[in-house]
Amino acid sequence: MDFQWYPGHMAKAKRQMQEDLKLIDLIIELADARIPNASRNPDIDSLANNKARLILLNKADLADPEKNRLWTEHYKNLGYETVCLDSRKKNAMKQVLASVMESCSAKLERDRKRGIKNRPIRAMVVGIPNVGKSTFINTFAGRAVAKTGNRPGVTKGKQWIRLNKNVELLDTPGILWPKFEDQTVGLHLALIGSMNDQILSVTDLALEMIELLQTLYPDAITGYYPVSADGTPVSTLEEIAKCRNCIKKGAEIDYEKAASLLLDDFRSGKLGQISLETPEQV
Repeated sequence: MDFQWYPGHMAKAKRQMQEDLKLIDLIIELADARIPNASRNPDIDSLANNKARLILLNKADLADPEKNRLWTEHYKNLGYETVCLDSRKKNAMKQVLASVMESCSAKLERDRKRGIKNRPIRAMVVGIPNVGKSTFINTFAGRAVAKTGNRPGVTKGKQWIRLNKNVELLDTPGILWPKFEDQTVGLHLALIGSMNDQILSVTDLALEMIELLQTLYPDAITGYYPVSADGTPVSTLEEIAKCRNCIKKGAEIDYEKAASLLLDDFRSGKLGQISLETPEQV
């Protein structure tokens, strides 16, 4: 499969982000903890302009805990404040706020020396589609201030959100990048739902996922579905289709329906805590 998806609104959003960067003190970048490398837009690094940075590895509850630890160490070694979290949980926000203040400690000290008091930190929230930016903002704010949805492209424009007297957030639309040089990156993004499934063959995507999980987490599929452990991706999908009653008239297997169910089960964490990348692969 060839994975590319770059709607026109993303190019416009990138240009707007470049304009807005001069207004902000900190970039808060959300990545998906299951694929921290693939879910970080490389354009952000080039756009960052030496701004303070905070990386939030969201959906950490769906990822392998040991891999979460390794990725946190990896980004901290690169000089980034890093927090693993489930952005739906309010109790994670104290750590996020502490990391925001730590990331901007140099800016706060400069303000203090200049006699500037009570100027809030202005942070831009960035990330690829469907990584959980709006959910994070709503939880951080303690109220519904950003639109959410379990699909890419819900946030269409920017909006400023004042959290408290110390922090203001600028929400931005999810942005991918024009071309994936490594198609594995595209595959991983497609698997977590950061591309529009309607432009993909969900059956082919599910077969790719089965093959990947059979290597990385051999018990993930067999632990959830009553299927054989030594099947091929195609035979495994057929077994899943049968046990989930994905059968058309005439006893024909509905591969597409079974593939969609399998992808949904993976994305929702029903197959277990799974990470598709490790820092050693970067």
